[in-house]
Amino acid sequence: MSGSQGVTALCENPTEVFLDVSKLLITYADNILRNPNEDKYRSIRIGNPTFSTKLLPVKGAVECLFEMGFEEAETHLVFPKSASVERLRQVRETIAAERDQRLGASKAASSQQSARVPPSAAPPTLPSASSAGSASASAAAVPTPAPAALPFTDQSSSVTFLRTLQSNFQHVLIYESPELQQKALNCIPHELLITRAKERLKQAKDADPACTLGEEDMLVLDLLQWFKGDFFSWVDNLPCSRCGGATQPSGSLPPSNDDLRWDAGRVENHYCHTCQLSTRFPRYNHPEKLLESRKGRCGEWANCFTLLCRALGLEARYIWDSTDHVWTEVYSQSQRRWLHCDPCENTCDKPLLYEVGWGKKLSYILAFSKDQVVDVTWRYSCKHPEVLSRRTQVQETWLLRTLNGLNATRQQSLGAERKQQLLQRLLVELVEFISPKTSTSGELGGRVSGSLAWRVVRGETGASNTEGDAQECVFIPTKSEKQNKLFHICYNIIKNCYFRQSNGQETISGWQRGAWRTENMFRKEEQDWQMVYLARTEGSSFGRISWKFNCAPVGMKIKSASVRAFSQTFHSGSIRWSLRSAETTIEFPGDGELHSSSSLSGGKELIVEAELTGGEGEVSWQHTQLFRQSLKDTQKVLFEILVEMEES
Repeated sequence: MSGSQGVTALCENPTEVFLDVSKLLITYADNILRNPNEDKYRSIRIGNPTFSTKLLPVKGAVECLFEMGFEEAETHLVFPKSASVERLRQVRETIAAERDQRLGASKAASSQQSARVPPSAAPPTLPSASSAGSASASAAAVPTPAPAALPFTDQSSSVTFLRTLQSNFQHVLIYESPELQQKALNCIPHELLITRAKERLKQAKDADPACTLGEEDMLVLDLLQWFKGDFFSWVDNLPCSRCGGATQPSGSLPPSNDDLRWDAGRVENHYCHTCQLSTRFPRYNHPEKLLESRKGRCGEWANCFTLLCRALGLEARYIWDSTDHVWTEVYSQSQRRWLHCDPCENTCDKPLLYEVGWGKKLSYILAFSKDQVVDVTWRYSCKHPEVLSRRTQVQETWLLRTLNGLNATRQQSLGAERKQQLLQRLLVELVEFISPKTSTSGELGGRVSGSLAWRVVRGETGASNTEGDAQECVFIPTKSEKQNKLFHICYNIIKNCYFRQSNGQETISGWQRGAWRTENMFRKEEQDWQMVYLARTEGSSFGRISWKFNCAPVGMKIKSASVRAFSQTFHSGSIRWSLRSAETTIEFPGDGELHSSSSLSGGKELIVEAELTGGEGEVSWQHTQLFRQSLKDTQKVLFEILVEMEES
């Protein structure tokens, strides 16, 4: 079957393995083909022993299910009603033909068939059935290429890597200290964050009545925002301790006994050329000290933030990236998956941020928690073959065996229920890792996991309406607006609400809920600068937002229209504002002044639109901003539309 990578990968397995797994795959397909209206045959539970131990670990098996039309749905794979049965039949027949050939072929012919694709061309494979089916499989989230695809790795490299694994795995146990968690909890404005989380959850449920998100999901978002905006600060160079002026890095200084007490084996020398004075910057690695110092770079940020998550009772793990970055993951009970959380960026659930947004060349990313270490590299990449080619520090078989060993030792004291829970989560992760994520323009989060409500509360529903996730809002005059022959709406970006003035002060919460169409747009709050604005999504070169008014359904037409909008551009950024009907388009500046036009008179529809382009470098998206305003200026309105109407 042309282009069927799953079947190709499946055929690389030894004949005995292929025959066993192909029989299962054909059975899954036949159940649907013979019983197309039976829902029970359209769902496969990932935790099912047959699936998890006989099919999941085999290279190409799950990919074949995806090619048949199955899709991920939390703890199950589901064959949706919209999937092509013909496609299912084609994949099934291709597997069956190969199976028939192997059953009738000689042992030598089978060997030739299994070697028809070179290992280096194969997609990532999964660990053996024995490892995936045991409690020690918590480390098995490692898609591994054939060993022949990697060069020889010397023993010293393995020893260095092992020390890194052991050090991080031991370090995360610090977060479990009850005394330290209580000290961390005392630093958190718990009640305030809970109140904000409840408000976010209400907003989510207003946007999507079927919302199943939990308060914990919202708490994570508010903790990230508070941590970056109010609690922790970034350090490039410390100010001079004498004159307060700028310093320059100038090598290292010897650590003191107190530095070593707080795991600061490295002390940076920040030298002031004016005072000829050195200011010491100990790089503390003990989170208790970080609760006091509250400053540092990504290492200190992730270290302290992970502790705060554990103090709040959230399941969290410390993420180590071999390309010199660290962050946190938090487990969402409601979404049944791990959420990427980067406190330095106040970013949640954007795992492709580093590879797509920052251009990082990833190789190894490991997640460390009190119970488990997992290779989660594949969550953060949409370029699996490239990543595989860079994973040369240790052999994949060594890494898998080592992670399994570390987990087996750590989990010896765990109860059967907890071990089963960890295994179940791992199996879900394994399925997620098989298919590389895809990113679209401006979408650094890869797959948009979760509901509209989840994207609403994160201010990230800026994907094109053609994707079917956003609702197109069209304003139609109410009875009172028709009677007054006036439509008047304002948007307050601080409150993130529209106020429909001529309709008894109706309130519409959320910038996207009053928009007609949006593309690559989101609402950005800068806690450090205390500013808020609408902008293009990070990484996008183009953004658009429009609002639509239609008075035809109530027998009215436009007499005149006025718009006031404020926008700002920086460097080469450009914003084009337009006001148009079916016959006429008028451009106007976003200078905050009221711009009126009677040339639209007689029309039935009005569209106000802003197009954002240009800018420079990696932050070009910030060079075009709509309605930029101080978070303290709660009453000011920088966008409003007024339409005078008359009888049609």
